[in-house]
Amino acid sequence: MKHFWNERFSSEIYIYGELPNKFFRSQLSLLPKGNILLPGEGEGRNAVWAAANGWQVDAVDYSESGREKALALSAKNNVKLNDYLIEDLTFFEPKKLYYDVIALVFVHLNPVDRPVLHQKLVEALKPGGRIIIEAFTPDQLRFNSGGPRNPDLLYSAEMLAGDFAQLKINLLEESIGFLDEGDNHAGKAALVRLVAEKL
Repeated sequence: MKHFWNERFSSEIYIYGELPNKFFRSQLSLLPKGNILLPGEGEGRNAVWAAANGWQVDAVDYSESGREKALALSAKNNVKLNDYLIEDLTFFEPKKLYYDVIALVFVHLNPVDRPVLHQKLVEALKPGGRIIIEAFTPDQLRFNSGGPRNPDLLYSAEMLAGDFAQLKINLLEESIGFLDEGDNHAGKAALVRLVAEKL
């Protein structure tokens, strides 16, 4: 998979665009600035937008070419990321009780690794911190707007409710939406969205 993502991100074009995910941007805009973690950040569109808007940004991905493009995008926008780690999310150990926000934007893990990472992310949040997630549901297999083709990698509202049962869930919904995020996320899409708070 690492080779797959390195190859995919090797293009000069930002395959998901240079602008942030709209749901991520709308949710982050409601919150006071602080420390944010972006696992699976890829080419950096969300990290760069957050940094430009006053957030202290840590990102992690296992694609070196994704990191290179993220740093190039941050330079283009005259912003600095705190850190961008190259690491496999299945082995990633975030700082505990450190982040005000953690956002997962179309980060799809297998059924074994997913709940393990999600638990680590709960532990990484400060009290009052929030998790923001947008991902594809199994209905996405009907559409050609992006996402994994393996149903085991797709998420449901019920699944996320279970993974984040320790948190106060402020928003959890499945819906059909429309993506306009570069060439690889374009068109009608089956989405699940979560915003949950650590009390």
